[in-house]
Amino acid sequence: MLKVSYTLIASLLFLILNGTQPWRTETPKNYTTTTRIDSLRNASSWPEELSISNFSSADITPSPACIAVAPSGEVYVGVDKMGSLGKKPGNGSIVRLVDTNNDGKIDQHTTYALADNPRGILPIGDRVYVLHTVFSKETGIATGMNLVVFEDKNNDGVADGPSSLLIEHISSPKFLQSRGTDHATNGIRMGIDGWIYIAVGDFGFHNATDRSGKKMTMLGGGIVRVRPDGTEMEVYTHGMRNIYDVAIDPYMNIFARGNTNDGGGWNIRFSNQIQSGEYGYPVLFKHFTDEIIPALIDLGGGSGTGALFMDDATWPAKYNNVPMMADWGRSQLYIHRVTPDGASFTQKEEPFIKLAQITDIDIDASGRAYLSAWDGAGYSGNPKKGFVVRAVPKNWVYKPFADLKKASVSKLTAYLSSGSAVARLAAQQELLTRPTKKYSKAVWKLTTDKNKPLAARVAALFTYAQATGVEGIANLLKLTEDADLKEFALRALADRKGNLAPVPTEPFLNGLKDSSPRVRVAATVGLGRLGRTEVADALLQVAVPSTFAAPAIGTEGPHATPNSAIIPAHIAVRSLVSLNAVDACVKAIGTANSTIALWALRYMHDSKAANGLMAAYQRTNDESLKKQILTTLSRIYKKEADYDGSWWWSTRPDTHGPYYKAITWESSAAIKDFLVAEWQKSTDKQFYIDLNSRHRMEIPEFGKEEPVAVKEEVKVDLEKIRNKKGQVGEASIEDVMLAMAKFQGDAALGKTIFTQQGCIACHSLSKGEVMKGPFMGQIGSIMNREQIAESILKPNASISQGFSTVLITAKRNKSYMGFITEESATKVVLRDITGQVTTLKTSDIVSRKEMETSMMPSGLVNALSYEEFASLLTFLAQQK
Repeated sequence: MLKVSYTLIASLLFLILNGTQPWRTETPKNYTTTTRIDSLRNASSWPEELSISNFSSADITPSPACIAVAPSGEVYVGVDKMGSLGKKPGNGSIVRLVDTNNDGKIDQHTTYALADNPRGILPIGDRVYVLHTVFSKETGIATGMNLVVFEDKNNDGVADGPSSLLIEHISSPKFLQSRGTDHATNGIRMGIDGWIYIAVGDFGFHNATDRSGKKMTMLGGGIVRVRPDGTEMEVYTHGMRNIYDVAIDPYMNIFARGNTNDGGGWNIRFSNQIQSGEYGYPVLFKHFTDEIIPALIDLGGGSGTGALFMDDATWPAKYNNVPMMADWGRSQLYIHRVTPDGASFTQKEEPFIKLAQITDIDIDASGRAYLSAWDGAGYSGNPKKGFVVRAVPKNWVYKPFADLKKASVSKLTAYLSSGSAVARLAAQQELLTRPTKKYSKAVWKLTTDKNKPLAARVAALFTYAQATGVEGIANLLKLTEDADLKEFALRALADRKGNLAPVPTEPFLNGLKDSSPRVRVAATVGLGRLGRTEVADALLQVAVPSTFAAPAIGTEGPHATPNSAIIPAHIAVRSLVSLNAVDACVKAIGTANSTIALWALRYMHDSKAANGLMAAYQRTNDESLKKQILTTLSRIYKKEADYDGSWWWSTRPDTHGPYYKAITWESSAAIKDFLVAEWQKSTDKQFYIDLNSRHRMEIPEFGKEEPVAVKEEVKVDLEKIRNKKGQVGEASIEDVMLAMAKFQGDAALGKTIFTQQGCIACHSLSKGEVMKGPFMGQIGSIMNREQIAESILKPNASISQGFSTVLITAKRNKSYMGFITEESATKVVLRDITGQVTTLKTSDIVSRKEMETSMMPSGLVNALSYEEFASLLTFLAQQK
């Protein structure tokens, strides 16, 4: 009892050190009815229809950054004791956990492989794909991130040997070296189309190289995909900030929960990722929102991590067929109720399972879900923090998944109709290891069986497409006449660029006229992939909706409001750009298709485009069209510099747009001369001033504007900045944490700040004082300096079960808020922030609710300099 009491008190002391931060949001009012079990340390709330149990703790799985579960139930945990800001190798591994008798407890665990900063795991058969940071053996410095694959053919829980390299350098090493992996490349997940989808943070990458030798560079974040053999690497979407994972449904709809840190908080944005789409971060999503696919919602503060599309028939219907998104910052797994809306969706978020700094979720083919949590491990990891829990429905009955290697073709084909997405994918991948002629007919039969569920038919279709390649094109073309499968047939026909030569154009052109917006979008994407410029005229006929409207200058557009109407035109523009359809776009200026043509020309930095625009301007007398042409010319006056991996826009980038590191190009001089000449003749000088400002052309004649310099990584003069007031509030948490490692601070000054910042009003330092809020007199013996800093900057991220603020409503309409210091079956003892103690009979309690936020005021250290904050930390760390 003494040990338990000490743990409760110690945790209480630090976990409520400060108040709500500005980026926190209220719990949605539609919170699912949940059960709270105080005896379960690792989870604090979940739906009553589920059973959750501890599966592993920090002794086996400390600092779990990611998790993946094999179809048969083996759990692979990416242990990362280096954390997101650590830079020393030798602290990462893949740990394999096995529950042989399905009692919810580990029976075996092995270190499957060593890998620093594991950020994504994907088990397929006897292979395990891992995305992780690589360090030089000679220098111990990070050299990049690689996607690799291990094998364990004898199934002893240990990889048979070194990994095989699939993609090299898929994150820029410079920032791995200076910051760690906090904005690097993250989760991996396979879709039923057989591609591995990779969530890329906004470090981006330079000269990533796949197994075939193909090189690719991407400025900023998005989704990249690659075949399981490490070939055909390509960008899927672009313009995300710091996504950690993707959720993929049975129909290849992809969802992501990313966040921004652009000066307005760490806001979470939930999005539907549509192939070839541009999402705009950081240069388009504020002031050029007409050009992007907006997120479905801005949810306020948080930090998105792992994701899963739950598709398992053993789960309750209301928790099935939904994307589930982990939020590390909110310590919460969320469900997003998505509703079809044209080519995309609308959504409604609701809390689902609460875990302390949840990092990831995955499920096996029998319906056992596993969730990993950081549990206060800190930005640099911790060997004593972290856990994994298992979640299953209460009425769930375990059914072992078959050994697919021993399964017949008929059995494997039957699994393609399973109610488990995991089982369908596993069966598909096993079939693909067999001779094609032994199963192609059976799979085709399932594809064409209209009595089967659509998810089964789609799984069979993509299995057939992967197995037969070019030889299967004739049959796939037949499916473009099937209303249910048309969308997926078009997608499969254009999916592999090496197989496109025999694919005809006509089904895609017909698809552009289909009544279904999803079919139209699939056809539009396909036309861009086919690479045939003769289809440009058809793409130019895609209607641009009235929602295509640029925000007024200086205002922020609707970057997180569903706009399904814009998607067909947006994707058509992306395809026109992919085809480099300059001639067709120039020709369309002034016609009924002028709007979409000019939209596409914004991205065509080609002399033919510049010359064509200027010629079209001279031909027309339409003043509105003239302004549109001038706007397009001003847009292409500069372009984005080629990315070489040497710079990054930092955690708070300039979001003005339309470019981040803008440079002139070969036609810039001619465009400038043309614009200046027209400016001289114009009576509307303000129009040119606005163009100059909006597109940051920096043409002196139009009025000067100080350009915002690219935030290069430079050495910091600590002496010069250490006393800058307000520095903590102006910087991102990551940057503050990095700075605190360099500043020691002055304990004497820290004691003064403790009083000046009002801490003394809520916290006691001596046991002789009246106990008010959490006691700080022993904080240094409980937490290290980094943990204290984290709890101050982001206190709610680390609040564990039992240590939250509690709101109690009692009989006679009385309410009490505070911390539970003692509890029994008959009474609850609560201490409020003033130190007042109240004892309540449990029979008098009407309701009891754990609050999502602390009682303390927010932003108490925002006005401090780095030196002042470091001094406060040093003072608190000395309280032992």
